[in-house]
Amino acid sequence: MTREIMVADIGGTHARFAIAVVENRHIARLDHQITMNSADHASLQIAWEAYGEQVGRKLPSDGAIAVAGPVGGDVLHLTNNSWMIRPHLIKEKLRLERYSLVNDFGAVGHAVALLADQHFEHICGPDIALNDKGLITVLGPGTGMGVAHVMRLDGDYQVTETEGGHIDFSPHDEVEDLLLRHLRKEHGRVSVERVVAGPGLQTIYHVLAEIEGQASKRMDDKALWQLALSGEDSLASAAFDRFCLCLGAFAGDITLAQGARSVVIAGGLGSRIAHRLASSGFRERFKAKGRFQSLMEQIPVKQLLHEQPGLYGAAGAFIKEHQ
Repeated sequence: MTREIMVADIGGTHARFAIAVVENRHIARLDHQITMNSADHASLQIAWEAYGEQVGRKLPSDGAIAVAGPVGGDVLHLTNNSWMIRPHLIKEKLRLERYSLVNDFGAVGHAVALLADQHFEHICGPDIALNDKGLITVLGPGTGMGVAHVMRLDGDYQVTETEGGHIDFSPHDEVEDLLLRHLRKEHGRVSVERVVAGPGLQTIYHVLAEIEGQASKRMDDKALWQLALSGEDSLASAAFDRFCLCLGAFAGDITLAQGARSVVIAGGLGSRIAHRLASSGFRERFKAKGRFQSLMEQIPVKQLLHEQPGLYGAAGAFIKEHQ
């Protein structure tokens, strides 16, 4: 049996749309993929209709929407996006008979649960497949830090979204002590995503400049990341190395807290830095957990390679909810 699901992944900057083709409850492919700038449209409904006009066909009556932000309540306010979504009006506004609504990182969790081994690249630990039983930790450094876990059991799975990116940042050495003090002056309480999400590189860079007695260059986050990854600037490169150390420590903390047997790094930023993590200090910090180091050494860490995990995972969430 073949059917179609209209899928959307709505973030702060971009709104991604596609039509998922499902064959016997398995996602065969994503057709008619289009990415729009969220700011180009006044609402989800208008963007949805614009997508239909661009693909030039009637849209499916089943739909799945992944959104950046919490999905509970009468009105959803998206993170870094002016759109508001009223779940009780989705069927009417989008002309849907059935729909699923899921947090964007929850959708990534569904993608991790459903995708085959070839969609994951080895970073560190044993080079083995993700476990088919037990828990998988999923992390996504981006504008913030997404954290979820996937529990696999008896051929089925469950996804739990968390706010793990908002736990306290824990320094490991004197440099990170300075980093914490710098952030505390500005924010009071310091969550870990202040350091290991995309904007955190700026803070690390400026603190290292202060330590070195250098004047830091002023640039936006995108330019700094490009400079750090190019290797053209020693201070920016050092900031990236420190970022990887902190990310490894955090990934190990979450893995211990969740009791995971595998770890997946996802998200747009995660895919940009994946090729550098294996040669960075990520692995050493990930396993540096005192008496549990031998346990951490047995845990594989993978990078999710799928280009549109939010869309794929939204389709997966629909199938699971309406199976």
